[in-house]
Amino acid sequence: MKRSAGLLLFRPTGTGPEVLLGHMGGPFFARRDAGAWTVPKGEYEPDEPAWAAARREFQEELGLPPPDGEAVALGEVRQTGGKIVTVWAIEADLDPATITPGTFRMEWPPKSGRLQEFPELDRVAWFALDRAREVIVKAQTAFLDRLAEHSP
Repeated sequence: MKRSAGLLLFRPTGTGPEVLLGHMGGPFFARRDAGAWTVPKGEYEPDEPAWAAARREFQEELGLPPPDGEAVALGEVRQTGGKIVTVWAIEADLDPATITPGTFRMEWPPKSGRLQEFPELDRVAWFALDRAREVIVKAQTAFLDRLAEHSP
């Protein structure tokens, strides 16, 4: 069973918290909005602690060190494909223009024999919780609900 871990940044605003989500890179998500945004996260091996993986993946996916601060455990969810995702929330601010996304390679177009490189996340943006619920991977809405319960 595959496992991923990630960090959900949030910042307070006058109308409630905003969260930082990443739009998944690559050709499958290029023209999609709903269901194409995610908590910055990545897979890890069973011998790596989930917390360490979440911090490592943040750095790999955004090209920035993970922020310091109190981490709020938001637990786990099982996504449609069976992957278990574990997330922590950290209050921090980040300018989306400062990211330098990591990349991955895949054969594209399919069966072409050509390997192309794509960003893991092609952009990041801040969302109010209601808007985030409209665009995030469906199973990850649970993290938004748990953050809302935690936030004043």
